[in-house]
Amino acid sequence: MLVSFQQFAAEQQLFGLTEPILVAFSSGIDSAALAQLLYEGAYTFAIAHCNFALRGADSDGDEAFAQQTALRYGVAFHHIRFDTAAYVAQHSGVSIQMAARQLRYEWLEQVRLSGGYACIATAHHQNDIAETMLYNLTMGTGIGGLHGILPRRGALVRPLLFANKAAIIQYVAEKALPYREDASNAETKYARNRIRHGVVPVLQQINPRLPQTFYDNARRFAETELIYREGLARYHRQICTQHRHETLISIGRLYAIAARRTVLYELLSPYGFNADQVEQILARLPHGEAGKVYYSPSHQLLRDRKHLILSQRSERDVSYVLLQADTPHAQTADLKLILSTLPLAPDFVPPTEAHIATLAFDKLVFPLLLRRVQAGDYFYPIGMSMKKKKIEPLFQ
Repeated sequence: MLVSFQQFAAEQQLFGLTEPILVAFSSGIDSAALAQLLYEGAYTFAIAHCNFALRGADSDGDEAFAQQTALRYGVAFHHIRFDTAAYVAQHSGVSIQMAARQLRYEWLEQVRLSGGYACIATAHHQNDIAETMLYNLTMGTGIGGLHGILPRRGALVRPLLFANKAAIIQYVAEKALPYREDASNAETKYARNRIRHGVVPVLQQINPRLPQTFYDNARRFAETELIYREGLARYHRQICTQHRHETLISIGRLYAIAARRTVLYELLSPYGFNADQVEQILARLPHGEAGKVYYSPSHQLLRDRKHLILSQRSERDVSYVLLQADTPHAQTADLKLILSTLPLAPDFVPPTEAHIATLAFDKLVFPLLLRRVQAGDYFYPIGMSMKKKKIEPLFQ
C-alpha cells in the first residue's frame, strides 16, 4: 500500500517528502489510513479537524480522537468548532451538507496559508469517484461533472485515489489502526448515502471492479474535458469581441455553429444564466427580437440587431442602454437621451439642432435602445416618400 501511495503522489505531483501537508482528518477509517501512510512514508504533515457540532457527544469524541492521533504521530493539531445549524439558519437555501463543506474548506485554506502548508490532503478514494459521478449523472451534469474527483484541484490533493474502499479497509485492519465510525454514514436520508448503499452494490454485481472502472473512466473524461475546453475557447474567440465592459456575441457566427446550444451555455453559465434561458435565447434568435433582455442575478444579455450584448447589470460604462415608455431618461458614461412628447400643432416645425431628433411617437416600439451608430443603420427622413437613408454619412 505504501509503495502505491508514494508512486501515485509522485506521478500526480501531489507533494514531496519535505513539503508540509495539512491533512483534513475526520477521525474516520479513510483519514486514519491517510495519516498512517504519511507517517510511514516519513512525510511532513499536520492534522486539522472540524467539529460541526451536529452529533452531540459523537462530534466531541471525533475531535478528541483527532487530537490523540496528532499526539500519537507527534504532529501539529489544528481544530475548530462550528455552529453549523446556526449557519444554515442564516443562509436560506443552504443544506447542512453544503454548509459543512463550505465552512470546512474555507477554514482549511485559512490554516494552510497561515501555517505555510503546501497543500491540503483529503482522504477521498476510488469509491468516492464512483459515487460522485453517479450523483452528478443523476442530478444532471455537463462534461465537467464526469471526471468525478480529481487528484489535484488547486491546493487540494487526494492521494488515496489510487485505492478503493476494500483496499483501505484491509490496510487499516493489517495495521490495527484505531478510528471512529460516523453513524450518519449508514443513514439513507442523504442522496450520496443512498447511492453508496443502494446503487453501487447492485452495479458491483455486474462489474466487481466498479471503483477501478469509474476511476479509469474519470481519467479519460478529464482528458476529454481538456480537448472540449480548447474547442470551446476557439469558438468563443470566433464569436465574441470585447467592447469596454461588454462582451458582444455575434448572432450570425453563433448560429452557424452546429453545437451552438453547448457553446452558448458554456459561455453564459459562468455569469449565472441557466440552461432554460439558453433554450429561450436560441429559440428566439431567428425572429430578430431586437431589444429583448435576459437577466441572471449578476448580468444581463441584450438582443441587438447583430449581437447578443453581455454586461453586468450594475455597469454604468456601457455603450447601450434601454429606454422604456415610462422612463424618459437614459444615460451611459458618455451618452444621454431625454424623451419628451410635444403636441403636433398645425404650425409645428421640427427643431433643427444637431442634438435633437424628432420622431413620430405612435411609430416607436419600446423598449428603445440607445447606442452608438453601427454600419448599416438607416432611417426614413420626413418628406422623402418613405425612402430610407443610411445614418452613417450624417456623422462624418
